Amino acid sequence: MAQFSSSIFYLLTICLHLQLLLLPGNATTFTITNKCGYTVWPGILSNAGVAPLPTTGFALQKGQTKSITPPSGWAGRFWGRAFCATDSKTGKFTCQTGDCGSGKIECSGAGATPPATLAEFTLNGAGGMDFYDVSLVDGYNLAMLVAPRGGSGPNCSFTGCVGDLNGACPSELRVMNQDSGGSGAVACKSACEAFNTPEYCCSGSYGSPDTCKPSSYSAAFKKACPRAYSYAYDDKSSTFTCGGSPDYTITFCPSPTTR
Repeated sequence: MAQFSSSIFYLLTICLHLQLLLLPGNATTFTITNKCGYTVWPGILSNAGVAPLPTTGFALQKGQTKSITPPSGWAGRFWGRAFCATDSKTGKFTCQTGDCGSGKIECSGAGATPPATLAEFTLNGAGGMDFYDVSLVDGYNLAMLVAPRGGSGPNCSFTGCVGDLNGACPSELRVMNQDSGGSGAVACKSACEAFNTPEYCCSGSYGSPDTCKPSSYSAAFKKACPRAYSYAYDDKSSTFTCGGSPDYTITFCPSPTTR
């Protein structure tokens, strides 16, 4: 009887090990690359109730790359901060564009101050699929490309906004360089941020897909970057999905630009 019990225990142990080997895993890696002609400080914000990534902000010099492995089911956003400096008297770190307000390189749970180009992810969401997009709803500051590697599905494709929209930004939306001797636009506001009206912000009586329509400003964003979100209800052509736990490359300034 003892020998029989030992055999049963052995078989149960083998079955358990096989089950563990067959459990789906999340081997996703985010690879963040800076192809701008200047330093970019990526910021990261995890969604509420989601385990944070090991960093919430860091510096990427021109040409540098950093890889981050998220926990299973991670959801949150990435963006780029630029024209940053640390005040020699106060020690406070601030950025002209994309600043998260923490006063440090690490954003520590704070999000981007608009305008900022956002890459948004929900890993292992409904149906086990990853959902991701690049959004200009909060405006634009840096060109950004998101490209999956190793995923599957008919809508598993690259997305982003690879053009430099700052130069073509309408004057009423333009954020100008504040550096001493600096010139040119460093970011382009959304119409919502610039004018703060329900029509542009998709709020109040305009708070539904039926009542909130593209404006001339969001239509210009969409024309320049047809795969990116241009306003709040721009879902059909702007949300992408991948199965199979792919890796993702997030590239700032995929076409090299300079200050």
